[in-house]
Amino acid sequence: MTATMKGPSAAFRLTTDMVSERDRVEVMREVYGRTVLKVDLDPLGPTRVDIKVRALPGLGIATGTCSEFRVHHSTSLIESDDLILLAALDGASVMKHRGREEAVGNGQALMMSGEEVGLNLIQPGGLRFVNMSFSLKQLSPLIGDPAQVLMRPLPAGSGAMRLLLDYVQSIQDAGDALTPEALHLATTHMFDLAALAMGATRDAAEIARGRGVRVARLRAIKADIVAHGGHGDLSAEDIARRHRLSARYVRKLFEGEGMSLSDFMLRQRLLRAHRMLSDPRHAGRSITAIAFEAGFNDLSHFNRAFRRCYDATPSDVRAAALKD
Repeated sequence: MTATMKGPSAAFRLTTDMVSERDRVEVMREVYGRTVLKVDLDPLGPTRVDIKVRALPGLGIATGTCSEFRVHHSTSLIESDDLILLAALDGASVMKHRGREEAVGNGQALMMSGEEVGLNLIQPGGLRFVNMSFSLKQLSPLIGDPAQVLMRPLPAGSGAMRLLLDYVQSIQDAGDALTPEALHLATTHMFDLAALAMGATRDAAEIARGRGVRVARLRAIKADIVAHGGHGDLSAEDIARRHRLSARYVRKLFEGEGMSLSDFMLRQRLLRAHRMLSDPRHAGRSITAIAFEAGFNDLSHFNRAFRRCYDATPSDVRAAALKD
């Protein structure tokens, strides 16, 4: 599948649950296939789709899941010379393009040309994917000869490609919370990471490592910390080991944003405690129990940090929530 929307930033979600079963195939073909993606879609089984699409200047993104499809990019639907990337996160697809056939399975990615015909056969069981279309004009200066990357299997489980896919997902998860300025920066970072994953020129690689890679790594580390609630037993060494970095480098990433790793982790623990104190479902639990669950092992430290952060005591926050 290809995401080829252009122009100002726009995003929407499409699921088959939004469409009656009677009209499902027709809507997928005409609205999502020919109008949005500029491809012919032919279901090869029961039709199931849950996809988020986002358009940014020079960049289109589609992420989600779909059932078994035949996706044909025919001559009559060619409208751009974009470079199209498909990454299979789960499931498999067979790509036919430029006289070659390549299977794209779990943890693999493949690049095609949007100005040439191509066929994508999504295999039984469906596909969870990240699909991107890059402006050839914007990407080609970063990678030299674009033809060198077409129909060449790219590993998606590590390195710059893994950073790119994680970064894309974080942008999709953020939804409309991102400002136009943040989306503009994110677009630049995604081009940086794509170039590194495909084989950037020396100059482009040097810029990307100091810009897109740094931002993507920091975003991934922050998401990791948030997912763990900033637990008190989570150390810089633990985080560094999971992301295959040095603890010193992880700390420097945060220092580059004017904060320390420990301050960010403390903030996440306080946020978790604040959410629980504000939730009537936790009204029967003691403040001490909530503090320990949020990752604090010293109640005095928790009380001081909480008051400093919220200009209120934990008891004040709980009382205000119960009053409402």
